[in-house]
Amino acid sequence: MFVVVGATGNTGSVVVETLLSKQQAVRVLVRSAEKGAGWKAKGAEVAVASLDDVPALIKAFEGARGVYLLVPPNYGAEAWLADQRARMDRAAEAVRNSEIQHVVFLSSVGGHIAGGTGPIRAASYGEHALGCVAKRLTILRPCYFMDNWAPVIGAAKAEGVLPTFIPPQAKIPMISTKDIGRIGAEQLMTGGHGKQIVEMAGPAEYSPDEVASALGQILGKTVTAQHAPLSAVVPTFKSFGFSGEAAKLFEEMYTAFSKGMIGYEHPDKLVRGRVTLQEVLRGMV
Repeated sequence: MFVVVGATGNTGSVVVETLLSKQQAVRVLVRSAEKGAGWKAKGAEVAVASLDDVPALIKAFEGARGVYLLVPPNYGAEAWLADQRARMDRAAEAVRNSEIQHVVFLSSVGGHIAGGTGPIRAASYGEHALGCVAKRLTILRPCYFMDNWAPVIGAAKAEGVLPTFIPPQAKIPMISTKDIGRIGAEQLMTGGHGKQIVEMAGPAEYSPDEVASALGQILGKTVTAQHAPLSAVVPTFKSFGFSGEAAKLFEEMYTAFSKGMIGYEHPDKLVRGRVTLQEVLRGMV
């Protein structure tokens, strides 16, 4: 039996689908029975629990060989970093007080860096907190999600521009959440040993210019990458409903990326995904 936290999200849903396709017993952790109804119909067991409820988490982990764990962010929280760290602490407490043997934790590229990485700081904290309590820990460190382009596809359709805080010609690693979920499920089934780091990227690196070109081909129109200044990060993210602290953390992250401060710890051991940028963009369009 494997437990999947975040089964209604992009990566968690793929973890569940992959495990079920391999005839593995799965228990999904959801906030309400309604959210788990679809998975129950597909053969998964459903546990209703909140990440803020440690006793319910411990019960949900009972009898499981491993758990796929992510801690969804509440970007509206005013003290965002403290809030996220507190949720990480509760998840770690549940792991420590359960018999779960293996934790596959969704972290981020740059998770090994102590500070100056914006919201990645919360993932780094989670790596440390779980590292102190998990019997076996597999840390997943994916790069920039290809799916992150979804919010600006509307601008590409309507205006032929692709807003980006990444320099248009800069090639960076990008990965599909489908690959992250598949690799996460595979790591669960492998069982893990000790503490492992799995750093991930897609099949190739892509620049915003290439994203714009691929979108243009799909849409049948010219799309141009439009470089936004880093000074626009905070007002942009606040317009999305992010708190002031969360928005400033994203400014810190984009600044660190622009200076080349965030990268892989073990680039020679990178695990490559299979899903191309074109496939992901076509699906989102």
